Amino acid sequence: MKVSKDAASAARRIYRLCAPEGRLDEDKIRKAFKKIAEAKPRDYRAIMHSLLNLVRLDDKSRQALIESATELDAASRSRIEKNLNEQYGGGLSFTYNTNAELLGGVKIRVGNDVWDGSVQSRLDRLANAF
Repeated sequence: MKVSKDAASAARRIYRLCAPEGRLDEDKIRKAFKKIAEAKPRDYRAIMHSLLNLVRLDDKSRQALIESATELDAASRSRIEKNLNEQYGGGLSFTYNTNAELLGGVKIRVGNDVWDGSVQSRLDRLANAF
């Protein structure tokens, strides 16, 4: 769906009102969607579409995916969670996966940020250096 500049701007303003301290308030965003649907302002579908995309981006930025070659022990998990919560201000949801292709180390993805400390990535960088 093509979204006009006015609709995108309105969606960003609504989003900022629903996330006063950088954290999205779910009750406020629900009320905002409800009011937009009831009032039906000009180009309301584009506003809701753009606002939904902003909410999805916020949700993805609060998800942490941790991949390791082997299952991490509880101490390692708590240390990773503590460090990521300090860096991102808490409120993260954590998902742990094992990926034997990494060979060793850990790969962490939070939103668009990726930290790759895996052996496989180091080997790939070494191979590209030659």
